[in-house]
Amino acid sequence: MTSAPTATPNAASASFAPTLAGARVLDATDPLAPLRSEFLFPRAANGEPALYFCGNSLGLQPRGVRAALDEELEDWARLAVDAHFEGRHPWYSYHEQFRYSGARLVGARPGEVVLMNSLTVNLHLLLASFYRPTAKRYRILIDEPAFPSDRYVVTSQLAHHGFDPREGLLTVAPRPGAHTVAPEQLEELLASRGDEIALVLLGAVNFFSGQLFDLPRLARAAHAAGATFGLDLAHAAGNVELALHDWEVDFAAWCSYKYLNAGPGAVAGAFVHERHGANLALPRLAGWWGNDPVTRFQMHLQPEFVPRSGAEGWQLSNPPILALAPLRSSLALFDRVGMPALRQKSERLTGYLEFLLDRLPGGTLELITPRTPAARGCQLSLLVRKDPERLKAALTAGGAVCDFRPPNVLRVAPVPLYNRFEDVFRLFELLRQAS
Repeated sequence: MTSAPTATPNAASASFAPTLAGARVLDATDPLAPLRSEFLFPRAANGEPALYFCGNSLGLQPRGVRAALDEELEDWARLAVDAHFEGRHPWYSYHEQFRYSGARLVGARPGEVVLMNSLTVNLHLLLASFYRPTAKRYRILIDEPAFPSDRYVVTSQLAHHGFDPREGLLTVAPRPGAHTVAPEQLEELLASRGDEIALVLLGAVNFFSGQLFDLPRLARAAHAAGATFGLDLAHAAGNVELALHDWEVDFAAWCSYKYLNAGPGAVAGAFVHERHGANLALPRLAGWWGNDPVTRFQMHLQPEFVPRSGAEGWQLSNPPILALAPLRSSLALFDRVGMPALRQKSERLTGYLEFLLDRLPGGTLELITPRTPAARGCQLSLLVRKDPERLKAALTAGGAVCDFRPPNVLRVAPVPLYNRFEDVFRLFELLRQAS
């Protein structure tokens, strides 16, 4: 395998062996191994559980999801409207049960996080408050390649405010010959053109390369330039440790169907730093569930919108119970284990995969994700230099579920909640046979 010339060996590689027996030793000593039984795996053609490495696209279903949904269906049948207050998990305050688990997940304080809507909807709602352009300071800075929806959000916001997106959008792409954006590239642009930049919106973990940005460093740079700093955490929430409050991130949004395993199109999350959440005069697009609960049901008797303090003041509608129920099962697992333990195993899994990839024949695959564990999450992205369609077919035939990004990038995400070291070794065997 072709490696970056500055690559350094993974510190844990001394305990790795490129054998099935070696992988099984790692699994036998893994304290998180029992978590695998909490998930349902699709089956490969041979009837065995698939080698599932696509949690960066859709996480597996936790076993507890069906029971969580059944409870709400039963309460609906038994109580109907009274389940809003008398159900086992009252619907009126349903979203509030995630107040603490959601905050722990992203390093926030209670009240700074709310689960609502979908990721792109939340980004638009947050930009309605945090993108406040002026004639001089109106540009939006993003990393390249950005996830398409993020680009659509910021270009449409620019157009909505009357600016030409071709002028208003600033992008920072990897330097020639590189695959990731260096932090100093963003810092240099903020220093040189900061008085033009109103907002920075970054994918905390880049969807394509798997790069994890130095977020506290970039938050400081954005604020020093006078810009608002926001994050898309789609590939970061449940993947890497975050400290949004301490890093003074202004706002963030994420989906829940990737590493959070809450199901296709699951309810998303939003973070608003408490210094903004406490500012009830901050402009926003309003809806009745963001109103102060004290007057929420006074309706026509209290027609003026009075936002609730904190992130919940950005809600629009009452919570979708059947869509939120899976998050009860998923976030319970994160609370049971904790992100530090998951992150520790994740670094071991990706380190083992990197160790094995380096034993493939040279010139076939190139790792484009940073080799430094602190600069990446679960996902390793591989540039396929020869016949990517043939490799894709070979992996599928071998029972592996991975993700290809055209024209020739293979994304592999060993998820610490349910992937084994043996899974990683078996994927390596498929790659070796196809090389």
